[in-house]
Amino acid sequence: MDVPLPHLDRAFDYLVPAELAETAQPGTRVRVRFAGQLVDGWLLERVAESAHEGKLGFLDKLVSPERVLSDEVSHLVRAIADRYAGSLADVLRLAVPSRHARAEQEPQAKTRTPDPEITRGVRGEDAPATVTATDVVAVTTAPGAAPGAAAPERTATTAPPESTAAPERAAITTASEDAAALERAAITTVPESTAVTAVPESTAVPGRTATVEAADPATETAAAEQPTLAEPPTVAEPPAGAEPPAADEHAAATGVVLRAAQDGWSAYPHGAGFLQALAERRAPRAVWSAIPGEDWPRRITEAAAVTVAAGQGVVAVVPDARDLDRLDAALTETLGPGRHAALAASLGPAKRYRAFLAGLRGDVPVVIGTRAATFAPVHDLGLVVIWDDGDDSHAEPRAPYPHAREVLLTRAQLAGAAVLAGGFTRTAEAQQLVETGWAHELTGSRDAIRARAPHVAPIGDDPQLARDPAAATARLPSLAWQAAREALRAGAPVLVQVPRRGYLPSVACVTCREPARCAHCQGPLELRSSQAVPGCRWCGRVAAGWTCPECGGHRLRASIVGARRTAEELGRAFPGAPVRTSGRDEVLLRVPAEPAVVVCTPGAEPVADGGYGAVLLLDTWALLTRADLRAAEEALRRWLTAAALARPQRAGGRVVVVADGGIPAVQALLRWDPAWYASRELAERRELGFPPASRMASLTGPPDAVADLLDTARLPDDAELLGPVPAGNDSERMLVRVRRGAAGALAKALHEAASVRSARKAPHPVRIQIDPHDLF
Repeated sequence: MDVPLPHLDRAFDYLVPAELAETAQPGTRVRVRFAGQLVDGWLLERVAESAHEGKLGFLDKLVSPERVLSDEVSHLVRAIADRYAGSLADVLRLAVPSRHARAEQEPQAKTRTPDPEITRGVRGEDAPATVTATDVVAVTTAPGAAPGAAAPERTATTAPPESTAAPERAAITTASEDAAALERAAITTVPESTAVTAVPESTAVPGRTATVEAADPATETAAAEQPTLAEPPTVAEPPAGAEPPAADEHAAATGVVLRAAQDGWSAYPHGAGFLQALAERRAPRAVWSAIPGEDWPRRITEAAAVTVAAGQGVVAVVPDARDLDRLDAALTETLGPGRHAALAASLGPAKRYRAFLAGLRGDVPVVIGTRAATFAPVHDLGLVVIWDDGDDSHAEPRAPYPHAREVLLTRAQLAGAAVLAGGFTRTAEAQQLVETGWAHELTGSRDAIRARAPHVAPIGDDPQLARDPAAATARLPSLAWQAAREALRAGAPVLVQVPRRGYLPSVACVTCREPARCAHCQGPLELRSSQAVPGCRWCGRVAAGWTCPECGGHRLRASIVGARRTAEELGRAFPGAPVRTSGRDEVLLRVPAEPAVVVCTPGAEPVADGGYGAVLLLDTWALLTRADLRAAEEALRRWLTAAALARPQRAGGRVVVVADGGIPAVQALLRWDPAWYASRELAERRELGFPPASRMASLTGPPDAVADLLDTARLPDDAELLGPVPAGNDSERMLVRVRRGAAGALAKALHEAASVRSARKAPHPVRIQIDPHDLF
């Protein structure tokens, strides 16, 4: 039900009237009477009989005959709801966009027939015009509907729908697999001590098969399956003079696409094997560490082209609209126009629904987008791709707060699809996949990395301190200034990354160094320009007559320098070069290969034609000292993303990081070895019992509500409570930690406890988050 009531997260039975018998099929939107109100719902399943002995109501209206909920996505939605202790309706809101009648009534694009002469990616066969009927149905209620028990819960078994005109029952049911089966199927439950081996091709049967070999027989959860495909059948030689069969033509076209893609992946020793497995539909799984200067949209496009040429579909997810534009352009160039759809939450209702329908109806074999595309329907899913899975944009801010990486991994597991998780860095979660054997690492050779990497220099080494004693404390040391000056003289742009936006986001008293705060709300004061009056960042009030409460001073100094103040200072340092900024107000996409200083915040780095001559990473302490479990990992991710835009060392490319070279994250940057750092980070988290080595649930709400939820929940025996800690607004936060194998039991217990509190109309809700991205 589409109401914020966990106790209504179940299915209900209704009768199908005779006039809707042909059009009311599984996956369609319907309207029903529930608790005396007309509410929206999903038709999940049609069966002949109901186990309920009471009176059933009829479907009131068929909203649209379009089957917008495919069978594959329906099972995925249920699995994600169970994984994150959420309700089916919450996940359905994320998975299926709101209906747009005009876009739905537009004529369907004719499915293209594959052309064996095309050297770009093509589909192997026409996609069906409609989606296969789903096995389940969900009813969503209009927000604000009163809870009630107008319809009984379904317990009947399924059967084929009746062909007569008599009223037929539509099951509004989840019909999901039991919790244990879902726990075994989800990648997130793979234990660290379990190794996965694929079935040898010589013993595999046609279709996908899998075996799991556990390293530890006492392991409590099964390892994720490794799908393999049997060798393709041999084709007899055609008679002399006969036309070559279509299968041979298609194989030839696939071979052309494969060879072209393998050339692009030549810097990776196992890249050709990964693409070959995609062409043979063997569903490989890889964690890809991109080399410096990599044209990652092109590499993803090549993998997608091989998958499409093999007759399968692709879903690719990127962090933001800027990355989406780059991938969109690369796919258009490689596959041609009209061969993919871009899906993002920022699109208007019509464009988003039109892109959704293109994948649903099989008009396009590839769907790309931001996290809104993780549930996008495609026919015969063969590959899921996620780029830069450490970006916090992949974390959904709406309940039940799923992460795009976990959704795609679970989807690949359920659908038997290939996985490509790529980025310039590697997260601890991705390293977990490699160390458990669920995925293989796809890294560049050391020769390729040395040939493409810029020269990286830290600040604070003994020789530098001997020449410049102030280098350890200066915001722009002489080494960074010299690197920028030489790059500008060579006619190359310079990139300067600053962690904080604005002008002076934090100021302090000149005399006593006490942080300046608002007299009204105690919020931090800031300066928005050199001539601006100090103002509060929280309430917006102007503090024109500010006086320090500690010493009585009236003068302010900068505590933190933002991107705009940095641009102002660099403009004075390099008067002959133009200074441009890229950040919240304006994000630059590309800059020309000419002398210029580009000041940006992390994530807003524009691509430079030919690469940057120098990249300066300033104020690194602001990233490394954040109170966050992922602080150092996030700092390395941002540094590598910026450093990857620099020219190779042989072309004069330099990266200066204003940090001590002994810090592990800086060491990983110097050697360009994110895998080493990810392995170190995972080992430390495993020792301390932090995710992904364990599973954690965050419970946030009023203290009494959190305590009530914990008292109601039947937590696993080994559950460990951490906290509580203040969470602001008179709320507190409690963490519940369990081993990885008990993740499913923890999610189930918390969802059941929330349902009990909802049924008895508890006054204050509790926000439940499983493995939140911002854990601390």
